[in-house]
Parts: sequence; C-alpha cells; structure tokens
Amino acid sequence: MDSLLRLLMGPWTTYILWTLRNQGPLRFGALQRAVGRISARMLTERLRLLEEAGIIYRDYRPTVPPEVRYGLTERGRELGVVLDGLDVLARKWATEGFSVMSR
Repeated sequence: MDSLLRLLMGPWTTYILWTLRNQGPLRFGALQRAVGRISARMLTERLRLLEEAGIIYRDYRPTVPPEVRYGLTERGRELGVVLDGLDVLARKWATEGFSVMSR
C-alpha cells in the first residue's frame, strides 16, 4: 500500500487522475487547461510517472501536428472507486467547514 500511496500523494496526481476519469482521454493541452494552474513541466513529469506505473496510457498519432492523448488504463480505472470515495468524503467534510488550508 505504501508504494501506491506514495504515487498518489505526488503533486497534482489525484487531480490528473480525477480529470481523466471524468472527462475521458484528453490531449495534453486540454488536460493542462482542465487541471488548472499546473505547469507544462509538472504535468509532463506526472504523466510520465503515471505511464511508467501503468495507470495511464499515452496514445501517439503521427499526424501534423502530432496528436497525443492520455487516458486511464484498466489499472487506472480501478482507482475510480478510491477517487469516488475521496470525492464523497471531501464534499461531506466541506459541508462541515473542513479546509486543509486552514489547518
């Protein structure tokens, strides 16, 4: 469990996974816009790490310009239950006034 938690605890990782889970496969630019304030460098780093772990796939098409899409693998889709659970808990805690930023 430790190695999985270390992977998920990386900056932006759960939000990237959450975005791909809810929006489906996305091109790099669309994913960056959907995630928000993430830099291209950080997004590239996270995507490479998640691809190496077999959680996302990278679909490259040699068109002009090249088209690259990122999506969840079967292993990544298995995390959906965990992400959904965290979403339910986060929404519940938010209604109770919980904010990690205020801690």
